[in-house]
Amino acid sequence: MRQQQTARTQELEKDHPLRKDVRFLGNILGEVLVMQGGQALLDHVERIREMTKELRTSCRPERLEECKALIRQLTPEMRRDVIRAFALYFQLVNIAEQNHRVRRHREYRRAKEGEPQPHSIESAVRALKAQGLTADQVEELLDQLYLELVITAHPTEAVRRTILDIHHRIAEKMAKLDDTLLTEQERDQIREELRAEVLTLWQTHELRQRKPTVIDEVRNGLYYLDETLFEVVPEVHRELEHSLHRHYPERDWHVPCYLRFGSWIGGDRDGNPSVTHDVTWRTLEMQRELVIYKYEQSLYSLIQKLSHSTRIVQVTHELLQSLKADEQEVTLGDIGEGEWRNEDEPYRRKCTYMLARLRHTRKGHKERGYYADARQFLQDLQMIDRSLRTHHAHAIADGELALLIRQVELFGFHLVTLDIRQDSGEHESALTEILANLGIVERYDQLGEKEKVKLLTELLADPRPLTSSFMEFSEGTRETLHLFQTIARAKKEFGQDVIRNYLISMTQGTSDLLEVVLFAKEVGLYRLHGKQKTSELHVVPLLETIDDLHHAREIMENFYQHPCYVPVEIGGRKVQEIMLGYSDSNKDGGMLTANWELFRAQKDLFRLSQKYGLHVRFFHGRGGALGRGGGPLNQSIMAQPPETLAGGVKITEQGEVLSSRYALKPIAYRSLEQATSALLTSAASIFTGEIAEPNPEWTDVMEKVSEASLKKYQQLVFDDPGFLDFFNEATPLPEIGELKIGSRPTRRKNSRAFENLRAIPWVFSWTQSRNLFPAWYAAGTGLAGFAEASPDGLKTLQRMYQEWPYFRSLVDNLQMALAKADFVIAKEYSTLATDPEVRDRIYRTIEEEYRRTRESVLAITGQEEILDHIPVIQESIRLRNPYVDPLSFIQVHLLGARRTEAGDPHPEQLEDVLLTINGIAAGLRNTG
Repeated sequence: MRQQQTARTQELEKDHPLRKDVRFLGNILGEVLVMQGGQALLDHVERIREMTKELRTSCRPERLEECKALIRQLTPEMRRDVIRAFALYFQLVNIAEQNHRVRRHREYRRAKEGEPQPHSIESAVRALKAQGLTADQVEELLDQLYLELVITAHPTEAVRRTILDIHHRIAEKMAKLDDTLLTEQERDQIREELRAEVLTLWQTHELRQRKPTVIDEVRNGLYYLDETLFEVVPEVHRELEHSLHRHYPERDWHVPCYLRFGSWIGGDRDGNPSVTHDVTWRTLEMQRELVIYKYEQSLYSLIQKLSHSTRIVQVTHELLQSLKADEQEVTLGDIGEGEWRNEDEPYRRKCTYMLARLRHTRKGHKERGYYADARQFLQDLQMIDRSLRTHHAHAIADGELALLIRQVELFGFHLVTLDIRQDSGEHESALTEILANLGIVERYDQLGEKEKVKLLTELLADPRPLTSSFMEFSEGTRETLHLFQTIARAKKEFGQDVIRNYLISMTQGTSDLLEVVLFAKEVGLYRLHGKQKTSELHVVPLLETIDDLHHAREIMENFYQHPCYVPVEIGGRKVQEIMLGYSDSNKDGGMLTANWELFRAQKDLFRLSQKYGLHVRFFHGRGGALGRGGGPLNQSIMAQPPETLAGGVKITEQGEVLSSRYALKPIAYRSLEQATSALLTSAASIFTGEIAEPNPEWTDVMEKVSEASLKKYQQLVFDDPGFLDFFNEATPLPEIGELKIGSRPTRRKNSRAFENLRAIPWVFSWTQSRNLFPAWYAAGTGLAGFAEASPDGLKTLQRMYQEWPYFRSLVDNLQMALAKADFVIAKEYSTLATDPEVRDRIYRTIEEEYRRTRESVLAITGQEEILDHIPVIQESIRLRNPYVDPLSFIQVHLLGARRTEAGDPHPEQLEDVLLTINGIAAGLRNTG
């Protein structure tokens, strides 16, 4: 016990610089508050903070009422300033925490002695060596390694881009203050600049005045690629190569491009009518414009440095020959006229012609000399590399040129691969109209699954097209046909990698997959040549609900057996991608059941795919919040069955996750380094023979726990007639729909039905009300029920926690959710429910389950308090809560006032509610 306390103290002492930064920024904020709102504003903020802090130590009812009364007495102007003060404080705290993460990472990297930083690439490669893996085995492992992180436009980033830009500037200035070589005058200058930035933050409106368009969302996604990822992703590859050289010096390592980014933005049309085929085309153009512009900037930089003269060095014959070809093929125009035309400087001349080809490619001037694809550009760069090495210019070849070569290998001319996603119902609807128009079948959508598959098989075997330009269809069917035509056109214009996968939401049968194959056949993306069949579009099922997961094996086996099935070829391996939806499965069955069903489905689909000689690549549709499968990226990877990583893995990255992980280069680097470390560690078990099936007894335990948890969850969510009204009234769900944070509607259809509510506002609303219901509810019933059913039940669960990584990850995610939930505050939100009987019954049910879950987790882990195993996060939540609480109290007060006054006579109250939503999201570091 004493050792644990000492370790805890040492860990917290490391965060002394963080606490110093928080105090520093907090003091600046205090100065700004006095400057902008007078001493009265600061006094109100401090008084409310002290009261909520006191309530955290002893929640006396009379003190709670006094605090709420103080909030009710605030004038509208003072109330808004108080809301903004607490919200802005959290923004500054989050910046300080990010800066501290960078600081800690740099300290590890500066240390010349001792162990490498945990979860670093260096630590993972060192572990491979210690485990006895040979260089050949490591090379084989790298050939199988693949991680693709897919940027989505899911509306979970509540903060404006303008605000994030200010955050970025503050973070850069805070980082400068860590420079020990600064003079006191320079420090004072930076402090003044920080005061100016915090003042600007205070004077900038936090809320968007209009909903973003899809193109706005595309620009936002491109921001992260432009600002950080274009440089950071190659650097992570370089770090892996350096670590391999240190531990396996006998091999000249060139790591394959195992880490990539993809995107859904501009391609995800599931429930979003704003994503049209024209928007998709414009998205692809914007991606190409950005990546080629980045290459042009790199070439301009290289030209400055490649001044090597043939009067001094001898370059390769192939370089000189290529220059002769360039002279014949390329029109330079305004590029390179003058300063880089010296005949004795061949690299500068070559780069000038390459610049011209890039610009002509970007602008579509093919007649002036261009690159047909990125491979041609890459070949020119590699030719320069070979020539430089002949006269020992290795430094520049291994530096800037090597970085550019890696960037071209990673990003091509398309920047990122765009996935297309659409709901299966849209394909069925379009096909129903087409087949009725042709007189083949009147109501295709009324056919059974077997009848659909039989008909689709016949249509796929028929070489004749189903449609022509002379046929008239409804707008929805025309858009579906235009989409597939756009995909075919895009592959010709931008290259095969620009769009590879077509994801089908709500895949409930094999016919849903075959319908997409049929539409691909219409535009030549799927072809039959006698017995040979080829496909340029990979059809990917998205399994979202518990029921879909139960039928996953049947759906995929029928697809694998179908005569028209074509897997994708990757590196000589046949691969099938399958997407698993964490959000809707969680909403459908609760956190614990969804987690177990997803784990079980992966193992089952992995074995099935092996049976057919296929590698399966699982695509994990995770959100940022714990209720949508969120959590640290490396832990997400480590929680998967190790054998399922052999085909590669894909994970969605969205909303606030993008800004928290990828807005700053050091944070982006560390996040991707941790992911790489997790990937290497998990994949290594394939070679060390350490993969073992979970103890059969433990899988039986999880079946029982999941069954009890599912029953408890569905009894409340689906069977209690008052639950949906309670949810709508006791959370800010209606107001969240007014936030203007995404182009997509909050509901799939214009209906209050639970199944039409998207998972993001479902999780977002429960997070705001401090329940975090989707992240833990019903887990306690499952775990406690098993622990109490037999004398050894608890011991079994404790052993599972100690020895089974999957179960440990599950329980630790529960800990994080339980730590952020607060039932003093949640009770305040419950008062918004209008039916007293419904309110008391449902709140009591949720609160009792919270206590049961908390007690179960503590019993399983052997801890005294939740998150004792991560004292830094435990302390962070403890320190944050007194500052979040005022925003929650104010939000409850405003929601009650708005909902009791007909016709919303005070529209400014809505804006104040939205400000509290932003502030609470910043305080809890979660939206949806």
